[in-house]
Amino acid sequence: MRHRKAGKKLNRTSSHRKAMFRNMVTSLLKYGSIKTTDAKAKEIRRWSDRIITLAKRGDLHARRQALAIVRDKTVVRKLFEEANELYGDVPGGYTRVVKIDRRKGDAAPVSRVELISTREKSKESKGLFRNKGEKIFSKKEGKEPEVPEKEERVGIDQPGSVEEESKA
Repeated sequence: MRHRKAGKKLNRTSSHRKAMFRNMVTSLLKYGSIKTTDAKAKEIRRWSDRIITLAKRGDLHARRQALAIVRDKTVVRKLFEEANELYGDVPGGYTRVVKIDRRKGDAAPVSRVELISTREKSKESKGLFRNKGEKIFSKKEGKEPEVPEKEERVGIDQPGSVEEESKA
């Protein structure tokens, strides 16, 4: 029985597994999404949600705990600056795992892990983030519908991040 044994071993030594997940969390926070196998994606979700929860807390001890896992100081600095704005009132579930396909070489199931945020969209991005079946602009009505609040992918170094929107 596997009582009180959290996490998957993934047929790796503990040092290899820890190094791999540290690298994957750093890449996920830096680029906003990564592509990996399903088993790793489910495990990386645990690691990244923990780091974002630390960033929401925002104190010195939380920053040092995050720096023990994330390998890039600039990623941690930007995450701690933007975490409350992006995920302030969200109690968890900061990542999304989307199943893509199977890998060509060994037919392993592949998924994309994405950071999500529930920020309100600006008017120029309304065409990109609409709900299914919703018309963007109806010529009969002659007015534009209001843009609903919807989740979006967020990365620290992606265009459209919080830093770039505040400059505009």
